[in-house]
Amino acid sequence: MTTVLDQIVPARAPWSAVIRKGQTLTIEDLAGNQAVDCLIYNADDTAERYSAPDTVAAQGTIFLTTGSVLRSSEGNPLMTVIGDQVGRHDTVGGACSRESNTLRYGQHTKHQHACVENFLIEGSRWGLGKRDLVSNINWYMNVPVDPDGSLGIVDGISAPGLTVTLRAEMDVLVLVSNCPQINNPCNGFDPTPVRMLVTAP
Repeated sequence: MTTVLDQIVPARAPWSAVIRKGQTLTIEDLAGNQAVDCLIYNADDTAERYSAPDTVAAQGTIFLTTGSVLRSSEGNPLMTVIGDQVGRHDTVGGACSRESNTLRYGQHTKHQHACVENFLIEGSRWGLGKRDLVSNINWYMNVPVDPDGSLGIVDGISAPGLTVTLRAEMDVLVLVSNCPQINNPCNGFDPTPVRMLVTAP
C-alpha cells in the first residue's frame, strides 16, 4: 500500500479529504476514547450523502463494525468498514452543537465549540452548508441502547492506538469533527488528537 495522506488532527479540530475509489482511510484513536464524528458525501455529487437509515436498514443493526457498508441517500455503497479493532461504533448519538449543549448541560456551555460548528467550518471549504448536514457516524463513541429503547453516551470502549479502516467504494468526500465535547464521557472529558491515514493499493 502507498501512503497518500498521513495527518494528525488536533483535539477539537475539523478535517476533510477526498478519498478515491479503492483507497482506504484508517482512523487511529491515539490516546483512547476519542469520539470522531464523520460525514461522507459522493465527491462528484454531494447531494448524495451518507444515510443512517439506509445503512441501518440494510445491515439490520444500529452499530457499525467490520463488514458494515456505509450507504448513501440513494442506497449506494459509499465506504465499507474493512477493519475494526474496537468492535462497534455509533450511528444514533448525533453531533454535539452549541444548541444541544445548552439544552443538555446549561447556559454556561453556550460558548463552547461543538461538532456542528466543525462540520460547518470544514464543509464550507467544499461549498457545503447547514442544509447539507445529516445524521452522522460517531467512530469510537459508545452509545448502548437499552431494551426499552433508551440510550445514553457512556464511557468509551476504545484504547490508545486502536483503529478503524474504511475502503472507498466510490470517490468520496469525508468530513470529520474530532469531537470537542467536554460535558459527557464520549471523549473521557478530555479531547485528544487522532491520526488520519489514507492509503492506495
